[in-house]
Amino acid sequence: MGAGDKMTKQGFDYVIVGSGSAGSVLANRLSSDPAVRVLVLEAGGPDRGFWLRLPVGYFRSIYDPDHARLFRTEAGADVAGRSIDCPRGRVVGGSSSINGLIFIRGQREDFDDWAASGAHGWGYDDVLPAFRRLEFYPGGDPQYRGDAGEMGVSELRNQNDNCDAWLAAARAWGLPANEDFNGSTTYGVGSYQLSIKGHWRCSAARAFLAPALSRPNLTLITRAQVTKVLFDGTRAIGVEYLQRGFGTPRRRMPKSSCAPARSSRRSCCSCPESGRRPAARAQNTGAGRCAPGGAEPAGSSADAHDHAPQGKGLAQRRRAQSRRADAHGRAVAVQAVGPLTVGPVRSAAAR
Repeated sequence: MGAGDKMTKQGFDYVIVGSGSAGSVLANRLSSDPAVRVLVLEAGGPDRGFWLRLPVGYFRSIYDPDHARLFRTEAGADVAGRSIDCPRGRVVGGSSSINGLIFIRGQREDFDDWAASGAHGWGYDDVLPAFRRLEFYPGGDPQYRGDAGEMGVSELRNQNDNCDAWLAAARAWGLPANEDFNGSTTYGVGSYQLSIKGHWRCSAARAFLAPALSRPNLTLITRAQVTKVLFDGTRAIGVEYLQRGFGTPRRRMPKSSCAPARSSRRSCCSCPESGRRPAARAQNTGAGRCAPGGAEPAGSSADAHDHAPQGKGLAQRRRAQSRRADAHGRAVAVQAVGPLTVGPVRSAAAR
């Protein structure tokens, strides 16, 4: 009997729904206590595969239905009435396994606004120690940056004359140069940093989940689609899920806590599935509630905004040029050179 089977027989203290950026960190931190048993349920499959590891491999994986849910936005006036592709990760690591690798924190002002609105403990100075603790970014200002964490961060390696000219024009216009958007301020112009360690993508799963899976008290089940969060009043007490999308729903009732760590997109889906709808929507649709007081607070699942991803046509052209891409990929794997290399080896080399 394997460690995962043994844990299954004994039960779990925590169930984490989703192995994306939040779920991977939660799994790592909770399972660091050997007395705590943790289960992670992931709807997608394993994050194996060369193109999931290669930084610019997202041109192949981001629109691949094996690794992504291909959402589309509602048509909007600000995008000329168009509907925009909004893919989200459906694989171990979630969107951190398929995204464009840009590593940037939220703005200080946003965190401080949350704290001022009543989210005590979520001000920028409150969360800064957690940001510093999770990253491996040697050479940064130690007041704001960390160099002993799991998440590898690199400087952008590519040089592009057009980008350099654009930055120079912005500075000439009066915007200050900013060498580190994850430092004291996000104001100004400069180059982004990337979630790369060595010359490979450093997803949340690679940084936090994979190293922790050697612990006997942590179990990961893939292709486990959670269909419902179970509530006792307003407290989540368990989940129902389907293994590989069919069969009889299975239940997990943790002893301590159920931690839905789905993305903002999928959380919007799981709440209605569980009978947790904004009050007005529940009233209008006549939807049943799983427990008294089952409605979400007004505004939940609403006002979600995001940036549009890079063009799908580019991803399709990348797939059509598979032989050339494969050759470039081998160059990255062997020599860390070539047009698919976007981050340096030096600043985030393996410790």
